[in-house]
Amino acid sequence: MAAKTQPSSSSLLLMSLLLLLVSLIFPSSVLSATLRSDIQALESIIRSIDPSSISPSSYLSTWDFSEDPCEGSGTFLGVMCSFPLENTTSRVTEIDLDDDGYDGFLSDEVGNLTELTVLSLNKNRFRGPIPETVFQLKKLTKLSLSENFFTGDITPGITWLKELKTIDLSKNSIAGEIPPRISSLRSLTHLILSNNHLDGRIPPLNGLWKLQALELGNNHLSGTLPKLPPSLRTLSLCYNSLAGRISPLHRLKHLVSLDVSQNRFSGTIGHQILTFPEISHINVSFNQFISIEVVQVTGIESRLRILDAEGNQLQGHLPLNLPTYGNLKDINLRSNKFSGDIPRIYGKRLENNSWRSLYLENNYLTGLLPEEFLRLSKQVRGSLSNNCLHCPKNVPICKGVQKAKSHCTNAMREKGLE
Repeated sequence: MAAKTQPSSSSLLLMSLLLLLVSLIFPSSVLSATLRSDIQALESIIRSIDPSSISPSSYLSTWDFSEDPCEGSGTFLGVMCSFPLENTTSRVTEIDLDDDGYDGFLSDEVGNLTELTVLSLNKNRFRGPIPETVFQLKKLTKLSLSENFFTGDITPGITWLKELKTIDLSKNSIAGEIPPRISSLRSLTHLILSNNHLDGRIPPLNGLWKLQALELGNNHLSGTLPKLPPSLRTLSLCYNSLAGRISPLHRLKHLVSLDVSQNRFSGTIGHQILTFPEISHINVSFNQFISIEVVQVTGIESRLRILDAEGNQLQGHLPLNLPTYGNLKDINLRSNKFSGDIPRIYGKRLENNSWRSLYLENNYLTGLLPEEFLRLSKQVRGSLSNNCLHCPKNVPICKGVQKAKSHCTNAMREKGLE
C-alpha cells in the first residue's frame, strides 16, 4: 500500500486563503454585537443622570456595560433592540424607562440612536431643554416625556419626525407657541401638551386627519378655536384664555370626551354637541355661555353620562328635555341664572336612581319642590341651596340657605327674564 502524502505548506496556505474567500462571499449568520455608537449613546445617557437617583430596583441599575446591551441575558431593562440581518449589528430601537425618579439631563448623544422608534421617559426628573438631536431620530413613532422638568420651547425641528404617532410632553415647563407646521405630522394620533406654559394661538390642526386625542389644557393659550380634524375623540382645552363661539366643534361628530372648561367661550352650547353619537362626558363649566340647547332624544341612543355647565350665565328655565338622555347620570348646573320651577321629571329621575347627582345651587329657581324631592335618600348627591325655593330643611338636598324670594324676582326683572 502506498504511503499517504502530507500536504505541503504552500497547499495549507492556499486552503486558508480559499476558506477566507468563502467566508467573505458567504458570511456567517451568527448574530453580531450592538453597534458601537449605540452603546456609546446608552453610556452617555446614564452618565447624564445623577447616580444617587438610580435605585437598586430601577431599570437603569441593570445597565451593565460589561455585557452587550442587545445580547445580555436579563440586562438593560427598558431597552429593545432589532434582530440583525446577516453580517449586521444589532440596533437599539426602543428606550422605555420606568418612573423611578431619575434626576438629570437627556444626553445629546441620544440623537445617535438612529433606529430608535420609541423614546419614553415619563414620570421622572429630567431637566433642561429637549436636545435638538432628538429631532434627528427620523424613525420615532412615539415621543413621550411627560411629568418631568423639561424647559425651553417646542422647536420647529419636531416637524421633521414624520413617522410620529404620539407626542406627549405634558406636565413639564415648556413655553412658547405650538409650531404652526406641526400639522404636517400626518401620522399623529395623539398630541398631548397639557400642563405647560404654552402661549399664543392654537394653529390650524385640520391637516392631522388621523388625530384622535388633542390635550392642550392648563396652558396660556388664547384666541378662538382653530380648524380641528373631524377624527378627534378626546378634546381637552381647559384652563386657558380661549374665547369666541364653540360652533366649530359641531363638526367633531366622533367626540367621546369634551372639556373646554375655565376659558372665555360665549354664546350658545349647541344641541349638536349634546347629541354626538358617542359623546359621554361634556365639561363646559366656567365660561360665559348664555344658553344651552337641549333637544329631545327619545328614541335615540344617547351615551352622554356627565354634563357639567357650572359657572356660566345660562338663563331661562331648566332644560325640560334633559331627562330624555337615557344614560345621563351626573348633572352640574350650579352658579348660573336659571329661573322658574324645577320640573317634576327631575325629581323622578333622582327618585328612581337614573341620576346619581344633581347640583342646582346658586341660581334663581323658585316655587315648591316636586314631591319626589321630599322622598330622596341621603345617598343622592346634589344641592339646591342659594335659590329662592321652598326647600324643607329635613330634605338632604336642601342643605344650605335660600335667598329671599324678592332677590330672585328683582334679579329676573332687571334682566327682563320674568
